[in-house]
Amino acid sequence: MFKDRIDAALQLAEKLKTFKGKDIVVLAIPKGGIPVVAIIARTLKAPLDVVLSKKIGHPFNKEYAIGAVSLESMVLNEHLDIPQKYIMEETENIRSKLQKRYDLYHKDRPPIALHGKTIIIVDDGVATGNTLKVTAELVHGQHPKKTIVAIPIAPFGAIQNLEDSKFIDEVICLETPHNFRAVGQFYTEFDQVSEAEAIQLLEELNGVVDQ
Repeated sequence: MFKDRIDAALQLAEKLKTFKGKDIVVLAIPKGGIPVVAIIARTLKAPLDVVLSKKIGHPFNKEYAIGAVSLESMVLNEHLDIPQKYIMEETENIRSKLQKRYDLYHKDRPPIALHGKTIIIVDDGVATGNTLKVTAELVHGQHPKKTIVAIPIAPFGAIQNLEDSKFIDEVICLETPHNFRAVGQFYTEFDQVSEAEAIQLLEELNGVVDQ
């Protein structure tokens, strides 16, 4: 469906043009969401930042998000019988990784304040929606005016999952194929985004925003 992340981003940016000129901040889910956000931020002439959060995977299925951790806070799904020791150890490990990523991505730049703004959270696609769902809850803690999730591709079940969240006001998705197995299935080119590429894109865009 998409040649690469640039193709997906251009199509998604076209869908988001109504937000141009509004008081918005676009947030990328690293690292795959950063090349997509790069194009959207340029198109909408909007400030951008990175959502520095990471899911806590279930002890028996790491892909299934039981919650998420940021440097400042944590959210957990309710009614889960997970040992507290596991959660604490995972939280400590995740925060150590997030701090390293924060130092790489932000350097001397403080994170953008989200209070009172319309936030558009962007990724290159989702499989279940669980990670984005808990990320939106973390973002909600900063009291945005509105939170929108924008993605190129997701199965219908994931869209329903996201729309069920009381922390997400709107979900914008270009394609919801029935034969969904993985995000990369719908990209001709879907290489891993390197840390160096992510940092370069953020530095270039932050320079544009600062001008």
